[in-house]
Amino acid sequence: MAGKQQHQPEEQCGVKLDQAQFCCSICLELLKDPVTIHCGHNYCKMCIESYWDQREEKGEFSCPQCRETFSPRPLLKRNNTLSEVVEKLRTQQREMPAPPAAAVACVGPDDVTCDFCSGTKPNKATMSCLTCLASYCPAHLEPHCTVPVLKKHQLVSATVPLQEKMCTKHNKLTEIYCVTDQQLVCSLCAVEEHKGHETNPVSVLKAMMEKYLVRSQRKIQKTVQQREKELQELSQAEDSLKSCALTALKDSDQIFGELIASMQRRRSEVKQLIRDQEKTAVAQAEELRLRLLEEITKLWRRNVELNELSHADDHILLIKVTFLSLSTSCDCRGLSPGAGPLRSFTEVTDCLSDLRDKLEIVLSDAWPRISATVSYVEFSVLPAPTTRQEFLRYCCPLTLDVTTNYPYLHPIADNLRVRPTASPYSAQPDRFSKFAQVLCKEGLSERCYWEVEWHARTLSAAVAYSDIDRTSDESQFGSNDKSWSLECGPHGYTFRHNNVETNVPGPGSSKIGVYLDYKVGTLCFYHVSDEVMVLLHRVQTTFIQPLYPGLGLNYEWYDAGVFAQLVKLWE
Repeated sequence: MAGKQQHQPEEQCGVKLDQAQFCCSICLELLKDPVTIHCGHNYCKMCIESYWDQREEKGEFSCPQCRETFSPRPLLKRNNTLSEVVEKLRTQQREMPAPPAAAVACVGPDDVTCDFCSGTKPNKATMSCLTCLASYCPAHLEPHCTVPVLKKHQLVSATVPLQEKMCTKHNKLTEIYCVTDQQLVCSLCAVEEHKGHETNPVSVLKAMMEKYLVRSQRKIQKTVQQREKELQELSQAEDSLKSCALTALKDSDQIFGELIASMQRRRSEVKQLIRDQEKTAVAQAEELRLRLLEEITKLWRRNVELNELSHADDHILLIKVTFLSLSTSCDCRGLSPGAGPLRSFTEVTDCLSDLRDKLEIVLSDAWPRISATVSYVEFSVLPAPTTRQEFLRYCCPLTLDVTTNYPYLHPIADNLRVRPTASPYSAQPDRFSKFAQVLCKEGLSERCYWEVEWHARTLSAAVAYSDIDRTSDESQFGSNDKSWSLECGPHGYTFRHNNVETNVPGPGSSKIGVYLDYKVGTLCFYHVSDEVMVLLHRVQTTFIQPLYPGLGLNYEWYDAGVFAQLVKLWE
């Protein structure tokens, strides 16, 4: 009867249900040589004996499912009835058709292998049980989904082999994180090697990491939104740039075409003037030539007449005709047109050469500004830095030029610092003679960052072209169109360029950072901070020459400890 009662569910409910009911909860396979212990649970004889053998030293013998303990160790007897039912199930399982190939995935090189698959081609494990410490493919995972006791086990995705989650020393799951040593350990390691260390259970650490990941994810999403916005703005700017470039090309073609047309028109006018003047001059010359020929003919005719008179024998007639001829000769001389001074078109060529030279001068003066303006239109591939660490990527070595320092400023500390001195320096053509200031040797035409410190009444953190005036009242940094200066004092900041002053608000500081992006035409002054730099003033213009950093000081002779220096940011 017992066998029939066990077999009844098999026919009504199907093999799948029976297979789950008659599986060993240790090996998760159909029972082999089944035994029943005192609490009523069934196991493979070899599985339960092996389980108890591991606990022989502690004298603890319990049921793996209900945890009921037994003392002494129970004697195990074979359950014949259950063995018959399991054998019938195993026979039916062999007669069942194999599952479709798509139902089970073959294991790949980076996949976790099912611990219960047999054969030369094991299947890919999809879940790992942290209670059983084994990984299962979908077929062998089924008992964990149907057996009530196994449903309580903790399942996780089989992403890495369980061996990587096990303590190699104690063969236990690493469930504790040691904060002191920053590593995962098992419970035995926590009370032995890591005793007294700050530890957290993995479950607590998981909650903390989940919160951290949520915050990081939100930050990333916010950054992604910002980058997408920047990408959209970049696309719009690119489209705008292409449109502006096309318009500029058309305008430049039109302007140069107008200049060329104007020059061609002037050339045609000059050529026509020359031809007209040539025609007029040739007509005048022809008229003069005819008059001269006519006069020559008359003169030759008179010469013949006079020659005939000279041979006449009638003296009275000779005298009359001679006086008449003399009076007629005088009249002819008054009618002679004569010849003017010789002239040519050489002066016209000289005037045109002068025009060409003047146009070349205009083009030479205008071209650097045109070229610099065109170079200004570009995209900055790298974003502008915001933190001091990002600025320091662009630091460049700078040294003060000892041929430019004010005579009463003394360069020291490897020409990085200047301080007042009573002994003046010798005269130099490049030396500032009116104001206490100095330039650096290095001309900058790329991205560059530097910092300046000072102890004085005011400091001028400046940049200037090399051809800045050195001797006049307009040679002070910011008092001309060849220098840009931020004056730093105890009561605030003042920016100066081309003798125009702008008050600049901002926190007081004895250290100023200067950032130059030459090609973009940006010059920025910052209040230096270890975190986010505070922008004091930004200049947006077009630079047409390399820029030389400069320092300027305002002090009195009795001030103590006055200095200004370049901060050494490089190795």
